[in-house]
Amino acid sequence: MVYPLLSKTVNGVVNLLLFNADGLVPAITQQYDTGEVLMMAWMNEDAVRETLDTGQVCYWSRSRSQIWRKGETSGQTQKLYDFRWDCDADTVLLQVDQIGVACHTGRHNCFYNAVRDNEIKAIAEVKINPDDMYS
Repeated sequence: MVYPLLSKTVNGVVNLLLFNADGLVPAITQQYDTGEVLMMAWMNEDAVRETLDTGQVCYWSRSRSQIWRKGETSGQTQKLYDFRWDCDADTVLLQVDQIGVACHTGRHNCFYNAVRDNEIKAIAEVKINPDDMYS
C-alpha cells in the first residue's frame, strides 16, 4: 500500500467496519511474511484512520483511554503491509512488519503461554528486558 491513502478510501473502510458499543474493533496483528500471530489489541476510528494515513500501526489503549502508537515509547514499531477485515466486518487483521518485539513482556509475540505435557508453560523466551524498552 502507498500512504497516505485517499480520504475517500479511508472513509470507506471506517464506514464498513462494525465498531462495538465502546467504539472499538478487535485487531489481530500478524507478521506479513511468516504468518506468525503477534498480538491482539483494539482500534477505534481514529486509530484506524491514523494507521491507514501513515502506514504506522496505531491502536486504542483501553487502560490509558488514548491512541497508542505502537513503538512510540518502546521503539518496537509495526509497519503496515495490509489492512483486512473479516466477513462480518467486526474484526480486522493487520499484516505488519514488526520491528523488534511485539509484546510488552519483551517476547516476540504475545501468545507465549501454552499447555505442554499437561502443564501451563511459557514457551517463548524474553528477547528484550521490558525495563530496557520503557526506560
